[in-house]
Amino acid sequence: MDYRQTLEYLFSRLPMFQRTGGAAYKANLDNTITLCKILGNPERTFNSVHIAGTNGKGSVAHFVASILQEAGYKVGLFTSPHLKDFRERIRINEKKISEEKVIDFVKDHIKPFEKIKPSFFEYTFGMAAQYFAEGKVDIAVMETGMGGRLDSTNVVKSILSVITNIGFDHTQFLGDTLEKIAKEKAGIIKPGIPVIIGETQKDIVKVFQDKAAACGSEISFADQDYKAQNISLSKEEYPEIQLDIYRKNDPYLKNLRAGIGGTYQVKNIVTALKTINILNDAGYPVTIENIRNGFEEVIKNTGLQGRWQILKKKPLVICDTGHNIDGISEVVNQIKSTSYNNLHFVLGMVNDKEVEPVLEKLPRSATYYFCKANIPRGLDQEILRKEAFEKGLMGECYNSVQEAYLAALESAEENDLVFIGGSTYVVAEVL
Repeated sequence: MDYRQTLEYLFSRLPMFQRTGGAAYKANLDNTITLCKILGNPERTFNSVHIAGTNGKGSVAHFVASILQEAGYKVGLFTSPHLKDFRERIRINEKKISEEKVIDFVKDHIKPFEKIKPSFFEYTFGMAAQYFAEGKVDIAVMETGMGGRLDSTNVVKSILSVITNIGFDHTQFLGDTLEKIAKEKAGIIKPGIPVIIGETQKDIVKVFQDKAAACGSEISFADQDYKAQNISLSKEEYPEIQLDIYRKNDPYLKNLRAGIGGTYQVKNIVTALKTINILNDAGYPVTIENIRNGFEEVIKNTGLQGRWQILKKKPLVICDTGHNIDGISEVVNQIKSTSYNNLHFVLGMVNDKEVEPVLEKLPRSATYYFCKANIPRGLDQEILRKEAFEKGLMGECYNSVQEAYLAALESAEENDLVFIGGSTYVVAEVL
C-alpha cells in the first residue's frame, strides 16, 4: 500500500468517531489493552502528561509540548483531530510522523489487528505509542480523544494528569450533566499521580477532589495559582496575545507573548503554566526563557492550527474550531471584539449533537452560508438552515464547504469579516 491507500484503509475500513459517530465508541478499554499487548506495550516505556477536558485540551497540549521542546527535551505529541494531514496527530518535536512510518505500521499490523477490529482512534493511539517508544522520547504529551476513563490514552504511564474544564459535549456518551461528564474526565486521575484542574467550576469541584482523594493524588487548580492581567491581542499580520502573569498574586511574567490569536486562550495559557510548574518539580526543569519562547513559537514548534487563525486580511478571514456551546460562546465574544463592517459566517455542524443551543449563541446580524462538511456525520445544510431560521439566523445553502466559502469571499467587501466555523471539519476543508 502507498500512503494514499493506507489512509483510505484507516478512514474507510475502520470505525472512526469523527466520521461515523457512535459506531466507533467502545465502552471499555479491552481493545486498547489487547492492541498494546500485541505491540509489546510501548506505552509503558515513556512518561506522559495526560490531558483531558471539554475545551482547550489541544491548545494546552501544544503549549506544553512547545515549552518542553524549547527546554531541549525530545517531546512526543499526540493530538486529535487533524485538520489537513493525518500525520499532524503524531509528532516528535516539530516533525510529523513520516508517511513511510504510517504505511509500515499499518502494513505490519493488519493481520494481528484484524482479530480485534480496532477503531480508528485505537489504531492511531497504538501507532503513536510505538513511534514514541522507538523514538525514545523524553516525555510525551497525550491528549484524550473524547472522554477520559474509557479513552484509549488512559493506558499511558502518566506522571501528571491535566483536566482543562468541563462543558456539554458528546453527552450521548459522557452523560447529560456536568457532574456525569466530570466523572468520566476524572477517570484519567491515577493513584499517586498529581492532577491539575484548569478552571475552578464550583458545581463540580467536589467530583475532582473526591477522585483525587480516593487515588491519594495531589490536586491543584491552575486558575487559583495563576492570574492574567493587562490582556491584549495584537493587530499585526499574525495575531499574538500579550499579557502579564501573576503567581500567587506576585508578579511572575511581564508582557508574556503567545503567538496565537483568541483571548480565550488565556485560560489555556494559565493551565499550561501550572502544568510546566508541576513538571519542573517532577524532574523536567524549564527556565523562564524556555517558557517565553515556548508560548511565542508554539505554531512553529508544534504546527498548531485552527485557533482564531487569520487566513486573509482584506477582507479579514478567520477560522476557529470551537464547536460546542462553550467553544462557540468564546468565539462569539471574540468576534464581538473584532472590528468589521459586516459579518459573513460560513457555518457547518455535525448531525449527532444538539444544534439549537449552539445556534442560540450566534449573532443575528450576520449573513450565513450554510454548508455540510464532507463526512457522514455532517449535518445536511438544508436542515441546518431550517433550524437556524427558527433562531433568527438568515442565509443561503451551498453544496459544499468550498462553495460556501467562495460565496462568502465574493460577497464580502474590504472591511468585512468572513468567519468559518461551527465544526472542526468545516475548518479543515477550508484549510
